[in-house]
Amino acid sequence: MNWTQILVNFVGLTAIAWIVAYFWLYRKRGVAAAEVSGLQEVNIKVKGGYDPDVIVVKRGRPVRLHFNRQESALCSEMVVFDKINKSARLPEGETVTVEFTPEQVGEIPFQCQMGMLRGKVVVTA
Repeated sequence: MNWTQILVNFVGLTAIAWIVAYFWLYRKRGVAAAEVSGLQEVNIKVKGGYDPDVIVVKRGRPVRLHFNRQESALCSEMVVFDKINKSARLPEGETVTVEFTPEQVGEIPFQCQMGMLRGKVVVTA
């Protein structure tokens, strides 16, 4: 093997390692909900996805998620929380609030009605 082949192999292996780390090993920490008067609140922008898409809340305290849809894509016109049996229509340019009180530690996933946009609420003790 000459130096060019070694360099090409090294660059290729480095690229593979970066792809594995970025797409499979990276875990988002999430955004902690702000506590205001006993409520946990987060503003979520809906534009090509949910921002933030991982929200950390505490168990047993009411949660208010304020979704503001800033696009006209059909996929984002609804948000669905299957695990807690809630959903909401998201009119373009308006803020819609989804309220619930998480009773168990774990994850509450949410998504658009087509399942293309995804997020989750992480409930801690």
